[in-house]
Amino acid sequence: MEFKLEIYAPETEVIAIRDALNSVGAGVVGDYDSVISIVKISGFWRPTENSEPVTGEKGKINFGEEVRIDVRCQESLVQATLDAVRNIHPYEEPLINILPLYNNKFI
Repeated sequence: MEFKLEIYAPETEVIAIRDALNSVGAGVVGDYDSVISIVKISGFWRPTENSEPVTGEKGKINFGEEVRIDVRCQESLVQATLDAVRNIHPYEEPLINILPLYNNKFI
C-alpha cells in the first residue's frame, strides 16, 4: 500500500524537509525519486497558554503563510518518514496528514 503525506511547514524549511524525505526513500514514483510537490497556503491558528509557538502570539488567533509539502511513500516507510521529518521540523506540533492511496487498484 502507498500513502501520501501532507506536511505543513514554513517555506524556509522546504530544502531540509526534502533532504530528510529523500534520506529515507520517500518520494519514489516509478523510475523517479525526489518527487515532492510544494503548495503555498495560508491559515489561522491560536496557540494556547501551554504552547511554545514558533510563530504567533499565545491566546490570539494568528494568520500566516506556510507551505504544504506532498510526498508519496510505501507503507513500510511511513514511520521512518515521520521520524525523519519530526527530527528537523521547527514546529512544536508538526501537522502531518497521512492519506492512503488507492492508485494501484485502478491501473
